[in-house]
Amino acid sequence: MGASRSSGTTDALGPDEGAEGTGEPVCPEPSAAAEGDGGSPGAGAPAADSGAELLAALLDGMDAALCAFDAGGTVTHWNREAERILGWSAQEAVGRTGFAGWAVRRADAHEVQGRLMSAMDAPGRQVHEFALLRKDGSRVLVRTQSARVLGADGKPAGVYCAFSEVHAQIDLERAIALSEALLEDASWGVVLVDVDLRPTVVNAYASRALGGGRTTLLGRPLGELVVQGVEELEAALQHVLAEGAPGAPAEFWVTLRTAEGERRRCWRSGFLRLASPLAEEPVPLGVGWLFRDVTAAKLAQQEADRLRFRTSQLHRAARAAAECEDPMEAVTSLLDFALAGFADHVLLDLTPGGLTAGELTAGERLVRTAATPSDAPGPCLLVAGGSIPVRYGPGHPALQAVERIGSVRTSAGTGEAGGAAWAAERRWPRDAAHALCTVLRSRGRTLGVLTFLRAANRSAFERPDTAYAETVAARVAAAADLARVVGGGPGE
Repeated sequence: MGASRSSGTTDALGPDEGAEGTGEPVCPEPSAAAEGDGGSPGAGAPAADSGAELLAALLDGMDAALCAFDAGGTVTHWNREAERILGWSAQEAVGRTGFAGWAVRRADAHEVQGRLMSAMDAPGRQVHEFALLRKDGSRVLVRTQSARVLGADGKPAGVYCAFSEVHAQIDLERAIALSEALLEDASWGVVLVDVDLRPTVVNAYASRALGGGRTTLLGRPLGELVVQGVEELEAALQHVLAEGAPGAPAEFWVTLRTAEGERRRCWRSGFLRLASPLAEEPVPLGVGWLFRDVTAAKLAQQEADRLRFRTSQLHRAARAAAECEDPMEAVTSLLDFALAGFADHVLLDLTPGGLTAGELTAGERLVRTAATPSDAPGPCLLVAGGSIPVRYGPGHPALQAVERIGSVRTSAGTGEAGGAAWAAERRWPRDAAHALCTVLRSRGRTLGVLTFLRAANRSAFERPDTAYAETVAARVAAAADLARVVGGGPGE
């Protein structure tokens, strides 16, 4: 498996080749008879020489170090990689018997030679690790694979040996093991994407995250899997192909199409540009996309941020309300702080003085006391004149809140254009699409209803929103009750 550049001959020894167990070349020099049998002295030599040069070039161009021994243990072949690792040239190595005294310490030579040549008596390959000597006297640990070479008669004719430095072999094995682990059971999603941005390899985590099988996802455009957010994802992949990997992970919010319906997820993603290691210049093969689903963590973080902000708003509102001499001014101040980031509109409807919840049977008995502008964003202001009943119809969410002594959430149906008709029917601003009505209670009495409204471009109210609204309502009810006690409040 090598070439003897010192002699210029080539031995085509292989697992099933040889020359009658002698280790001599199977492509011998032209015989004297051939030369003297009417032909020119060099007849047939060009073909043999070209074959020898081709084999020598092939062996010298290989990445593995290769050497070969005949049946007597004499080195017959030695390629350039073996010369690079140990420093001994082919001219210095070919013709030596074994490694003793030059490539192996004499104390180790017998054992090393015996283990190498033992391959002649066993089929298949044998793997060993030896400490060899470099020409400069330093030692290097190598891993060898040796196998016997059979002659034309089927008998062992020698041994060929491929070896490499152990650390290089271990690095290769680690790289292979890492790639296999990433593409099987990694706790991150791994997707290899070609230059057309189509998945070519998908690991188990990624297939679960994308909602498909590992084979069914291959070759499909990402737009078939991702309903929203695919533009940002493809832009990132194209950037990596053109410019290289970004310095930090990126987070993408996407909406997936699954058998159970659409679901929104957040993926923290990293990217690697893949290039061919065999090309002289890097040729992009695609992108390695690694991601992890962090939706739960992001939602928890958003909820914590929302709670922190609302707590801060309540604290600021309480301090501002404490400085208000008029209790109803404190009410509007509280509602202004509560409105920030929470809703687009707020309505305050109070009951006439002395009216109990059981007596509130008709919508006209609720009085609009304070509200934000219905046509544009603005502060919550007391209604000029006051004491004008709001004619809510039966079953109105505000009346339901009074009846339940709790909170009611509702939203416009998807079939109603913009929710305008839905909002007008309930006497709310035309852009309202989501509502949260919560009752005002103080000293065991119902004082009215507080209504928060959101436009269609915002999400519907959820349970955490209800808890916040009820906290605001408790403070507003206390201030409104104080206004009635000191006199001059609504309904008095």
